[in-house]
Amino acid sequence: MLETTTKVKELEKVVIRFSGDSGDGMQLVGNIFSNLSAFIGNGISTFPDYPAEVRAPKGTLSGVSGFQVPLGAKGVYTPGDKADVLVAMNPAALKVNAKNIKKNAVVIFDTDSFLKSDLEKALFTTDDPFAELGLGGVQQMPVPMTSTVKAAVEGTGLDAKAAMKSKNMFALGLICWLFDRPLERAIHMLQNKFGKKPTVLEANIKVLTDGYNYGNNTHASASTFRIEGHASQPGIYMDVNGNKATALGLVAASEKSGLPLFLGSYPITPATDILHELAKLKELNVKTVQAEDEIAGICTSIGASFAGNLAATSTSGPGLALKSEAIGLAVMAELPLVIIDVQRGGPSTGLPTKSEQTDLLQALYGRNGESPVVVLAAATPTDCFEMAYVASKIALEHMTPVILLTDAFIANGSSAWRLPDLSKYPAIKPNYVKQEMLSEGWKPYKRDENTKVRYWAVPGMEGFMHRLGGLEKDYNTSAISTDPLNHEKMVETRKAKIEKIADEIPELQVLGDPSADLLVVSWGGTFGHVYEAVEEVNAKGGKVAMVHFNYINPLPKNAEHILKSYKKVLVCELNEGQLAGYLRMKIDGLHTEKFNRVQGQPFKVEELTECFTKLLEE
Repeated sequence: MLETTTKVKELEKVVIRFSGDSGDGMQLVGNIFSNLSAFIGNGISTFPDYPAEVRAPKGTLSGVSGFQVPLGAKGVYTPGDKADVLVAMNPAALKVNAKNIKKNAVVIFDTDSFLKSDLEKALFTTDDPFAELGLGGVQQMPVPMTSTVKAAVEGTGLDAKAAMKSKNMFALGLICWLFDRPLERAIHMLQNKFGKKPTVLEANIKVLTDGYNYGNNTHASASTFRIEGHASQPGIYMDVNGNKATALGLVAASEKSGLPLFLGSYPITPATDILHELAKLKELNVKTVQAEDEIAGICTSIGASFAGNLAATSTSGPGLALKSEAIGLAVMAELPLVIIDVQRGGPSTGLPTKSEQTDLLQALYGRNGESPVVVLAAATPTDCFEMAYVASKIALEHMTPVILLTDAFIANGSSAWRLPDLSKYPAIKPNYVKQEMLSEGWKPYKRDENTKVRYWAVPGMEGFMHRLGGLEKDYNTSAISTDPLNHEKMVETRKAKIEKIADEIPELQVLGDPSADLLVVSWGGTFGHVYEAVEEVNAKGGKVAMVHFNYINPLPKNAEHILKSYKKVLVCELNEGQLAGYLRMKIDGLHTEKFNRVQGQPFKVEELTECFTKLLEE
């Protein structure tokens, strides 16, 4: 029970950032706190921020790991720009995150880790890091975490190194006190994680409780904060990140279609967890192959598709480049295939743990010849489930590869997710051959002349024995053909097949103020930041409308009409303008403004609102 000397402030939203060395357990702390908040009905949207280096030297700037989570009384669409509260486990964490906190933020820091040697590792030149960073306005909350934790775990049987791993739980306990979170749920989560290690479990629970009591007994802050929960739609909820949601979306499509799911993949950051999640689900008729390279991964999937499976492969940008020839084979063979690309920053190895919208043009055009595929993009961690389901449905019903773009931000970020009722999801009906086609003289490339979709003959269907390959086929006989006019007809047919899919996808919806002169365009994982910026500008009297693209090839049927209905169109994306260029190419006479960032980080709502306001004033 809080004493009356402590003020309780009720807030609509607050942003908390945990930060320390890679290995300090910031991701674990962030996940537990997110789950606690989701459990009591707060809106959440998390942002794990990993270092690109594997185990950089302790206390150095390159090894700083962070986890940011906003809590909202209502819906939360982004993990927030700048933090209201920063937990800094060492000086490097403070220095790296100085730009990520508000001027009046609360900074909780471990005084035992802010010694002269620690400051030097973080390249501070004075003994006052706050003054050196210009953080005079923040509320400092110094806490002797290390020494307190050492005292707390004495007698538990843990060695010093293992004991220090529980320091993150002290910080979590303190934050739970500061934001009025119940410890019982956190303890339950620790029991699930460390139940087989009773000594570790006991130490973590004790340190967590001591952190909570430290805040309560010392009144470490003048105020505690309460963010009320909101009424949720009844159902079963779980905390889910984008990679897990993607995996479950594939499983749902497998169940709905009645086909076994096959994933052939090579582990690559930040897509590896899709493989990990599906490898656990053998009882759901899921088969996984961890291949030795990217090419082998997709080729096993193409083989599984030919054999009649719902086949998928997962990768990131460099892997998508390696898979390009095989994707072309799937285009030529007209086989269903779901390719998940979890985008990351930079060319080559680049920034494997950072997020950018790097691969749109590669997804659209990164193959030899005219090789059209469907390109979709998920908007949020939970949206990954929906889009994986849709990608599977389109692939199976239209006999085509489908590339689903997510990114490191939404793949690793999490949201509270209500388990769906699959009975309400649309049926998945592959375009199988019909028995009567045998008497008509069936050939492998026989297709529905309306949709241009090739009929699917699965091995084992009596009378439908056939071969497919990467050489061009005759439109009528399916024999190998090098006839120029036939080749042109096949190219145009494969293109028309993709374009016809526009008849089945949702049209664009205008959000914000439909009467505005300025239309803002987003796609993929930028949705939350752009939407929140639009809402903020409109709340201050501005007039901004917004559309978001989940479907990129083919474009929604009303895309041209909407984009040409506004005086100004601004395309916001985390690249140098790939969607903007694509839209101008597809829609004659369209002029777009661009807002771009390529910093390996999501947008900041503040910079978006400044841009929107400036355009409105012009």
